[in-house]
Amino acid sequence: MDEQLIRWDDLQIVRAIACNGSLSGAGRQLGLSHATVFRRLTEMERRLGVTLFERSRSGYSQTPAGEDLAAVAARVETDVLGAERRIAGRDIKLSGTIRLTTTDTLYSGLLAPILADFRRKYPQIELELAISNQVHSLSKREADIAIRPTRAPQETLAGRRVGEVRMAVYGARAQWREQPLPLSPGALDDCDWLGPDVHMGDAALEGWMDSRGYREHCRYRIDSLLGIQVAARQGNGVAVLPCYLTEPDEQLLRLTPPIAELATPLWLLIHPDLRRVNRMRIFLDEVGENVRRVLSGEYGA
Repeated sequence: MDEQLIRWDDLQIVRAIACNGSLSGAGRQLGLSHATVFRRLTEMERRLGVTLFERSRSGYSQTPAGEDLAAVAARVETDVLGAERRIAGRDIKLSGTIRLTTTDTLYSGLLAPILADFRRKYPQIELELAISNQVHSLSKREADIAIRPTRAPQETLAGRRVGEVRMAVYGARAQWREQPLPLSPGALDDCDWLGPDVHMGDAALEGWMDSRGYREHCRYRIDSLLGIQVAARQGNGVAVLPCYLTEPDEQLLRLTPPIAELATPLWLLIHPDLRRVNRMRIFLDEVGENVRRVLSGEYGA
């Protein structure tokens, strides 16, 4: 097989089909149409004189030649991404783009004003924000920096612990303002509860509610902390919510001290190759310090 017959674009096609098992999935990954992926795969197989994928009703499966090229593509992708990070690491300018990923709750309750201040101070640095509860890969440059609560940050990433996300029980102020607070340990046993549904994936919170029998009284489940906050304002029940998000909410009242078992470290995470990029370093220093300041002075937990 003539090595010059294989181009990087070809390898991307092979890897995308191998990862997705279909032309449509590969097209979505690469931003190409189904017809374009089919045409390029057909041309590649004709040029190389081999079949790379077996077609069936269940999808596309690799032939031995396809497995070989897919493995090569994975190695090349790793090398290319590594080169991009190393080259980016030599950038000392306070300009360029930072792609940041965080959750909707953190952005709404904590980060929005901090990022606004950063933009005013460094107008030449462009921010791209991916708000998602899904984890973006920093190794694949889906994001440069992640701001997330986690008890086990990925070992291959560089990180700064900038504080702790604390949780407490809240209820509608109109319903609870006449009650002596904090509530006694048994006062919540017979309350209506709001809680996370299974898609939210908060195992710690679900386990805490189960251990106290609160799940039996939870008949309103929502897959978003912001949604739970809104429902709690309407008097639909009490709920465990982040203190940074809920303390400023004048319609809600904190009913208990923060729950020690649910406290989670908050991390700023970055790929090690990007730590020396000047704009990344400035972002980590300034945003990290502002987040730490807000959380450390957080409403006297």
